[in-house]
Amino acid sequence: MADLQWHAERLDWDSLPGQPMDLFGRWHGAAAETEPWHGAAMQLACATKDGMPSARTVLMRGFGEDGIQFFTNYESRKGQIFDENPVFAAVFWWPSQVRQVRMEGRVARLSRAASDAYFAGRPRGSQLGAWSSPQSQTIGDLASLRQRYAAIEKAFSGKPVACPPFWGGYLLEPLRVEFWQGGQDRLHDRALYEKDGACWTLTRLAP
Repeated sequence: MADLQWHAERLDWDSLPGQPMDLFGRWHGAAAETEPWHGAAMQLACATKDGMPSARTVLMRGFGEDGIQFFTNYESRKGQIFDENPVFAAVFWWPSQVRQVRMEGRVARLSRAASDAYFAGRPRGSQLGAWSSPQSQTIGDLASLRQRYAAIEKAFSGKPVACPPFWGGYLLEPLRVEFWQGGQDRLHDRALYEKDGACWTLTRLAP
């Protein structure tokens, strides 16, 4: 197969910020314009305490200087793994921008107040679905899940749907962030930020 022809900007090293989430914000903003759905999609990986990896695609629901936020069922497989081994790796791939971001770091649950606030803004159907689905557990068929949903819908009829105690947010705090910008002739740009205490160091990697 012929090599792909890259048509992308080069990384301007003189303008790179001192900490990675500033650059992540710029890149995500550009991706959100050209890939409105996939802009927030990330491949999230974790590993059991025995080293067995597990990966899936989830949606980022917010970010800041401290890291990435996403929300899920704490009793799901990833939630159980995070309880025993609170580390992660994540990948964002934005083909329209010919860009990839890789992160590695620590995981912590968000506060109950933060989880409640996010849950309150979700569509009602998604709220009911969070109560109804025993995520990652074995179920008999879809009909039984729909019956469970109907029972939950009836229980919350005429009143707000509270956030389940088994559902909430995580903060993915990166300790290592790599930005990859595709370039022609396989001369890609790779910028690596690594956290040392409260400071970040920036180095350039060979493609």
